[in-house]
Amino acid sequence: MSHEYSIIIATFPEREIARKIAKLLVEQRLAACAQLLPIESIYKWNGEICEEGEVMLFIKSKTDLFAEISAAIKTHHPYEVPEIIQIPISTGLPDYLRWINDCTNKAELDVNLPVFK
Repeated sequence: MSHEYSIIIATFPEREIARKIAKLLVEQRLAACAQLLPIESIYKWNGEICEEGEVMLFIKSKTDLFAEISAAIKTHHPYEVPEIIQIPISTGLPDYLRWINDCTNKAELDVNLPVFK
């Protein structure tokens, strides 16, 4: 089964880094929305148990934009191995899913550009 829309989850060490990337994704029409949530993470890294405050980003987008979103996050992310995972949306309010589609429709970028002949 193919899912047209997804939530991409990524975590960041600081709110400002997460905010900068969220804004970039929305401005570039890769995401319709990105939500920032403060979290506490307990994880194993290099053989050590770590406990850190982080910021989790929930990114609402089209499934086929994952590679572009992942590349944009990795370009600006300070972690050696950032968490970037995709969760398919199996169903949702049709108007909301249409809104995601409209916000990530890159064809609309050209609508207000002047035409040069």
